Amino acid sequence: MILYRPVGLNELKLIAQSGYKAFPPRLPEQPIFYPVLNLEYAEQIAQNWNATRPPFAGFVTYFEVDDEYLARFPIQTVGAHIHQELWVPAKELEEFNEHIRGKIQIVRSFYGKTFDDAIDVVTQLPKSVIDAECAD
Repeated sequence: MILYRPVGLNELKLIAQSGYKAFPPRLPEQPIFYPVLNLEYAEQIAQNWNATRPPFAGFVTYFEVDDEYLARFPIQTVGAHIHQELWVPAKELEEFNEHIRGKIQIVRSFYGKTFDDAIDVVTQLPKSVIDAECAD
């Protein structure tokens, strides 16, 4: 199954540090990891939530996960018909990451008016993300 995950700059740096192979552990106040089922919904979150709050950057990641494994998580509709996501308990995120096929890719970037990190000319990603890739 193809899934999308809207992320902010800090989460994207951690994904980059993993070699684009895993999502980072959730914070204690975040009991659920929720990948979404369509690009439009992921773009809404990245643009309207992540890019409007410090550090004013939102990204949409794209990745594939084994269908058989995902069958254990029922699809949740949390608004309009496009607002579909899976609810993965945070304690199961490490196992979820093991079922990702290939690498996590960045398919969209959104920057708020006051975003202040330099953007790499080649990748169009913040230089801090490029630096995080090289850190490992």
